[in-house]
Order: sequence, then structure tokens, then C-alpha cells
Amino acid sequence: MFNRPPLEERIAARQRELGPLKPGRHFEHRPAAIVFFALIVCVVLTHVAAFFMIELAAG
Repeated sequence: MFNRPPLEERIAARQRELGPLKPGRHFEHRPAAIVFFALIVCVVLTHVAAFFMIELAAG
């Protein structure tokens, strides 16, 4: 369509340009990494806030 190669061929060409990934040096999906670490931070902050609320109530 419009003198462009099919989507599959464009994706394959892009992957060939990137080359092989180095083991242990990448996170497959960058947005997934951001969401994962944001959730971990939220869980830690929630636990810290709950700890302080319990300490204030007991105090």
C-alpha cells in the first residue's frame, strides 16, 4: 500500500537493525518496566504510611 513494504517486513527489518540483545542488560518492554517499578514504589509508600498511622494510633 502506497509503495511501502508490508508491516511484517518493516518490523523484521527494524529487528535486524537492532541486533541481538545482551543477556541481563535489558527489560523487554520499557513501558512495562516503568509500570512495574511505579507499582513497587506505591506499595512501599503505602506500607510506610500504614506503619506510621498504626504508630500514631498506638502512641
